[in-house]
Amino acid sequence: MIGNLKPLEILLIIAVIFLLFGAKKLPDMARSLGKSARILKSEAKAMKAESAAEDNATAATVADQAPPQAAAPRTIKAAPGDVTSSRPVNEPNHTTQG
Repeated sequence: MIGNLKPLEILLIIAVIFLLFGAKKLPDMARSLGKSARILKSEAKAMKAESAAEDNATAATVADQAPPQAAAPRTIKAAPGDVTSSRPVNEPNHTTQG
């Protein structure tokens, strides 16, 4: 469907979007879309790395594992240089008693 659009139809769609949102809103919308894409990409990488670390940890025996060290709280950052939207990650403590 999208591949069948002619150049005139594409220009018409762009003109309608331009009229609906205005020239001032479009750069802000594109910027926020870019930030969202960067956040999604970085979170996907973090999840893959975390999953790989968990897989390695479960493969090791309990005797081979060192006691967990207290780590600094993790934060999710929205974009490089954007410190206003970073927030701490709430993770349950996985300490074992026994």
